[in-house]
Amino acid sequence: MQRKTRIGSSWLMGLLVSLSLLLAACGGGTTPGFTISFNSTGLTVQQRPRGTLQLALPLVDRSGNPASGITLSSTHISVTGSGQVRTTPEGLPKATNLNLTVSAPGGGGSRGGSGSGAGTTWTSRTSQGNALFGVAYGNGLFVAVGDNGTILTSRDGVSWTQQTSPTSDWLMGATYGNGLFVAVGDNGTILTSRNGVSWTRRNSATFNPLNGVAYGNGTFVAVGWDGIILTSTDGVSWTQQTSPTSDWLRGVTYGNGLFVAVGDNGTILTSRDGVSWTRRTSGTFNPLNGVAYGNGLFVVVGDDSIILTSRNGVSWTRRTSGTGNRLFGVTHANGLFVAVGNRGTILTSPNGVGWTERTSGGNPLHGVAYGNGLFVAVGDYGTILTSPNGVGWTERTSGGNPLHGVAYGNGTFVAVGNGGTILTSPDGMGWTWQISPTSDWLRDVAYGNGLFVVVGSGNAILTSPDGVNWTARTSRSDTLNGVTYGNGLFVAVGDNGTILTSRDGVSWTKRNSPTRDRLNGVTYGNGLFVAVGNRGTILTSRDGVNWTARTSRSNTLNSVTYGNGLFVVVGGFGAILTSPNGVNWTERTSRTTGTSNQLFGVAYGNGTFVAVGGFFFANIILTSPDGVNWTERTSRSNTLNSVTYGKGLFVAVGNGGTILTSP
Repeated sequence: MQRKTRIGSSWLMGLLVSLSLLLAACGGGTTPGFTISFNSTGLTVQQRPRGTLQLALPLVDRSGNPASGITLSSTHISVTGSGQVRTTPEGLPKATNLNLTVSAPGGGGSRGGSGSGAGTTWTSRTSQGNALFGVAYGNGLFVAVGDNGTILTSRDGVSWTQQTSPTSDWLMGATYGNGLFVAVGDNGTILTSRNGVSWTRRNSATFNPLNGVAYGNGTFVAVGWDGIILTSTDGVSWTQQTSPTSDWLRGVTYGNGLFVAVGDNGTILTSRDGVSWTRRTSGTFNPLNGVAYGNGLFVVVGDDSIILTSRNGVSWTRRTSGTGNRLFGVTHANGLFVAVGNRGTILTSPNGVGWTERTSGGNPLHGVAYGNGLFVAVGDYGTILTSPNGVGWTERTSGGNPLHGVAYGNGTFVAVGNGGTILTSPDGMGWTWQISPTSDWLRDVAYGNGLFVVVGSGNAILTSPDGVNWTARTSRSDTLNGVTYGNGLFVAVGDNGTILTSRDGVSWTKRNSPTRDRLNGVTYGNGLFVAVGNRGTILTSRDGVNWTARTSRSNTLNSVTYGNGLFVVVGGFGAILTSPNGVNWTERTSRTTGTSNQLFGVAYGNGTFVAVGGFFFANIILTSPDGVNWTERTSRSNTLNSVTYGKGLFVAVGNGGTILTSP
């Protein structure tokens, strides 16, 4: 994870937290992540989506020496504890050591080399597998927001489109009012949009994280860290108001002429105009996370499954929720209150008093909204659920499945993955989910002769002229793992040495293969098809029909490409092989040798080879101008499975719906 936070005139880059801590601190199935807030004497790390980490942090460089290039009153920030971290109210059961590195200006660069341009600097795009924290409905459109600046839109709650976001900050809440969508998030982020598609960043005059926003009585109200309250009549110019609390405010709503804001330590604030606020007694010290108004009643939800109700916002009554899970969001529409929370919890109530638990997909849910006859709930891992009545819920796909293949053709990038996932993009930045005729795992995609061809498990073969409309073809073969186009011929390879060919992508012929090993990838270059697979298998063919086995003396090989007169193959244990003719192969040093470093994809473009891979939740990106000398680059994302080049851009895809672009 990487964050950039201002301290005076300095920028701190590259927050590195060990994987083991991230997983442990994630308690209750929430998505790991942190927001940093600094001042001259203190540092707070806010675990997302809930819980607070507090720590003492010496500022040192990678060698352990006092950091330079940072101006503070001292080189040691002291908050609480001594080199230990605690989470509240849930998370780590006891203090745990935290290893964290902050590198000063110049940090976040590449390891093992320098330079700039294609393949050097990578930007995360959302496909979308990021956590979603808020959802709103207005003007016939649902808008969902989440981490890494994620913005998704949908007319029907079923088909979702990723929009270009002007921020990479986490977006925690959204609302609609007076013809305007407003989204708020970390570092005081406020975004506005008239149509949900084109977004503009506004000046909030604060770096405090903002968690919630509401509209009422001609005024937008945003709330967040340290009890901050901001108001705006137009969503553009914002004014900070005096707050009666320093507790973290997590949600706000408007109803019956009253704004109600809720937050940590049982905080409840009310205001008639959004300017003058009064603190109310809630009867609890539990964090309160969400609030809604409907049918003459305010309903508040929070940790420890707490539910509070009030007719006037002043006097509050605790209700029995029937669940032991934390509740994060609530809404009211169509005569029904719907509350959502941890472990996929969904509760419904016609009156806010008696609640019934419903069944959902299991991932934590953070926000819920209603529009166009439909409830929409959003949560971790890009989870989107819809229901017409709050009782039966259907999971929708925002695009967060693992992606295994990506290709470029006819002005369009196409990425494919698990569950029949097909995503398209004209620029590699904004991605659209397409309807797929299969739920099989899709392994690879290629473009040739005006046609996209996708292959996958269950002998799946799909074709499309535009990346949008897809047709399933019949292959009657084993699982297919790779596909390419060359010399007027599509060639697909797969398990048990399977090789198929087709002139049109529709009719396929099985060819004799000199191996029974699994084949993982195939390419075409310099008049030659080259296929690679398990146990170092390399096959070559001039026509795609007759194949010859070559000797590689390598481990499992996963992918192959051709560029600048050279075939390059990558595989397990960081293996990289090169050949000018596909017959004689030379092993190269990738600096990633080891059982935990796997290379799964390779591509060539703009004078550069790019290889990608990883292990579990970490990735590897290597670049080379010649296929011989390789430099490791930094991106900090999930394992990457494939990479392609098109339109002056490298696009890499991987687990968790990860999409990276460079430059």
